[in-house]
Amino acid sequence: MSETYLPEGLPAPVPMNDGLDKPYWDALLDGKIMVQRCADCGTWQWGPEWICHNCNSFNMEWTEVTGEGTIYSWERPWHPVHGALKDHGPYIVVLVELPDAGNVRMIGNLLGDPAQEVTIGAKVKAVIERHDGDQPYALVQWQVAD
Repeated sequence: MSETYLPEGLPAPVPMNDGLDKPYWDALLDGKIMVQRCADCGTWQWGPEWICHNCNSFNMEWTEVTGEGTIYSWERPWHPVHGALKDHGPYIVVLVELPDAGNVRMIGNLLGDPAQEVTIGAKVKAVIERHDGDQPYALVQWQVAD
């Protein structure tokens, strides 16, 4: 396996024009996973929003989480969604529930054999995959916990 799970040639993710998710992308480059949490009522939410889904407060903060979770759902795509992935299928995409972040769910690839058996409820941990090209970025991938 190469140094990164995903092949070169994919477009780099960039923060939204309004900067809302910039703290998330910056934290990944520093090796941390951040999730929004309302400073008024404590509700966690993902994806990022300017307003709390629970109490309508605009007092949202970014909080570091462990990156440990459980597989909530998954699929095994066979068709490439980008030309750089034409020889990279199948692969496994998982929706991971994060218990230390109010059970918000994040998506990512499951590392390892693309033919592996996947179990709903299996424990996984985040792996931050860095891409240090002209425009550095990092992504969250998942691996089954030991």
